[in-house]
Amino acid sequence: MNEAYAQEEARLQVMLEKIEKQLVELEGIPRYRGKDLVEQALDNQRQNRLKQLRIARNEPYFGRLDFAEDGKDEPTPLYIGKVGVQDDKENAPLVIDWRAPVASLFYSFTGETDRAEYTSPEGVIEGTVYLKRNIAIRKQQIQRVVDSYVRGEKSSGMVDEFLLYRLGEKKDNRLRDIVSTIQHEQDQIIRAERNIPLVIQGVPGSGKTTVALHRLAYLLYQYQEQLRAERFVIFAPNRMFVDYISDVLPELGVGDVQQFTFVDWAYDFFDDELPPVEKEWADEFAMGGTVDQADLAWFRYKGSLAFHDRIAASLTELEATFVPEKPFSPWEGKVLPAEEIRRWFAEEYRHYPLLKRKERVFARLKRWLEMELKELRDIDPRGKIRKQANQRLRTYMKAWPQPTPWSWYLRLISTKSAEFDVAPPAAFVQKLKRKRIGVTDLAPLLHIHVALHGISNENTFDHVVIDEAQDVSPYQLAVLQRFCQSNSFTILGDLLQNIHVHKGITEWRELMDLFAKGTCRYVQLNKSYRSTMEIIQFANEIVRDYAKGVAVATPVYRSGDPVRMLSVSAAERNVLLAREVQALIERGVGTVAVVTRTEAESERIAAELRDQGVEAHLITSTQAEYHGGISVIPIYLTKGMEFDAVILVEVDEGRYPVDELHAKLLFVGCTRALHHLVMMSSERHSPLLEKAARHGLGELGGEEVLR
Repeated sequence: MNEAYAQEEARLQVMLEKIEKQLVELEGIPRYRGKDLVEQALDNQRQNRLKQLRIARNEPYFGRLDFAEDGKDEPTPLYIGKVGVQDDKENAPLVIDWRAPVASLFYSFTGETDRAEYTSPEGVIEGTVYLKRNIAIRKQQIQRVVDSYVRGEKSSGMVDEFLLYRLGEKKDNRLRDIVSTIQHEQDQIIRAERNIPLVIQGVPGSGKTTVALHRLAYLLYQYQEQLRAERFVIFAPNRMFVDYISDVLPELGVGDVQQFTFVDWAYDFFDDELPPVEKEWADEFAMGGTVDQADLAWFRYKGSLAFHDRIAASLTELEATFVPEKPFSPWEGKVLPAEEIRRWFAEEYRHYPLLKRKERVFARLKRWLEMELKELRDIDPRGKIRKQANQRLRTYMKAWPQPTPWSWYLRLISTKSAEFDVAPPAAFVQKLKRKRIGVTDLAPLLHIHVALHGISNENTFDHVVIDEAQDVSPYQLAVLQRFCQSNSFTILGDLLQNIHVHKGITEWRELMDLFAKGTCRYVQLNKSYRSTMEIIQFANEIVRDYAKGVAVATPVYRSGDPVRMLSVSAAERNVLLAREVQALIERGVGTVAVVTRTEAESERIAAELRDQGVEAHLITSTQAEYHGGISVIPIYLTKGMEFDAVILVEVDEGRYPVDELHAKLLFVGCTRALHHLVMMSSERHSPLLEKAARHGLGELGGEEVLR
């Protein structure tokens, strides 16, 4: 045991004793159930402290920075953790929350000089760093102590050692926080100003998803008096991904952040008006099929701002014709002019959505009629005129439009298609008439819903995170902006992973142009922390010819096994695949993904593995949870996930011909692997792989490799 380890071991025991003592004291105070507001606030404070102490109990901190502010002779050891812990008796911090201003030193300090500074509420604080130390603690036990900087000593490059140690850990079935290894470029994104829309182009494994989640935790800490977690939202590509990332924020002490797919979120606005979303036939490419180019043009158009503008124009037309041309006459000789009713609708209630304006006008009409009927009480003792007037009012109100989002959308598509820049395919119109819709229909339907019903305050957001945003259309973002008026967005993705040809974008400018000029910040994260050098370099060669100016990944220096390209016979594939999976498990690999081209192939392979005695989880598009262990999954569903080992099966020329979209599919599949990547085929390998092999980045082998 070296001196640093012994020192930190002693410090940890003192820290744990103090944390445990505070926990015992707080847990001994009964919950307050009364109505006194002051006592309620005090009880909430105690519960928040309890939550923080319980988080800190097992892993109190992960880093130490000895820092001396200018004017002070001795440095102060600052211990950085996921949550802050206060020493009540000494009125001093035992652990500093990683989000606190002074904690930014731990992430920004590079050791090039001993000088450092951070911005506090009081201004810029400058000083000298004496020590930067990484400390890995698991279940109250120190696992590793690494000094990445000691003042007066030559830098040993130990920063990379601790990072590589953490990157080399096995995966389980959840994404984890990265507070102990946040890199400087990631920290700058996390701590960016609140209301600046951020667009992040990040290579696979650059940590863009975890960075976005940590940014949420930072914003809630920094602006805790102004922002509420329940008004933060994360939009994820599918339900399984929502489950996969669900532990990160709780690990950071943050709860109540909403997490949705766009489909699930949008559906809540329609009650039972809409049928379930179907898989769109334009999405068949990602799932293994082919798509007609004319169909693709229509689906791309549906996600465009041009289509948004056409829908908006139709809503303007609806507003202009909403009030009937004829006046309201409750009885002969009494008339309320149409111009007056139109003035109520168009001017006095113009700030309301269309159906709310209609409701207000109807209420006013009823009040007007009651006032007029009061004047007739003496000449209408039996209420004959009243009865007739009310009947005429009902008839008049029925003459007003009664649109729903569905009826208006269907009317536009089926009767005004000639006014669109791209004509809808006949098959699409017929599907729509049979009330069959897809994902790309939800943005225009929600656009219409907002125009008709408006947005209630409880449905607005303080901050929006959009993950896998290369698959988000400009129309979707335009709709989401209506729900987040502050334009506080974190938008992240990778253009080289756009595998859904009918939706999404080809360049970030398509989304950035939706924000006021000069307000949007664009950031590139080019360093990959996920996969070994061998895997990243192999994947880069597959997609390099189609990068179109987008930077391919730069791996951190973490070497591993070469990528293996195995040729097997069709008759022996099942046996050999099962052996390969079992061999990986025997090597201590935690998560293995067997990746196929289609869902049908996944079902077949999963059954074949079970016949060989290998229990594997079959993952489909309807999956809501990821269980870890051994999984069989179609390649298009792997996006956003990561596994210790990936085996792509039947990577042949027929399933993966040489073109941009198949190259991106393979790029996605390859970059899911952290430590081991195997490409298996019973026919000729795809030429996309052979290119990488020619560069010496893959190890070619036959069946004997597996025996």
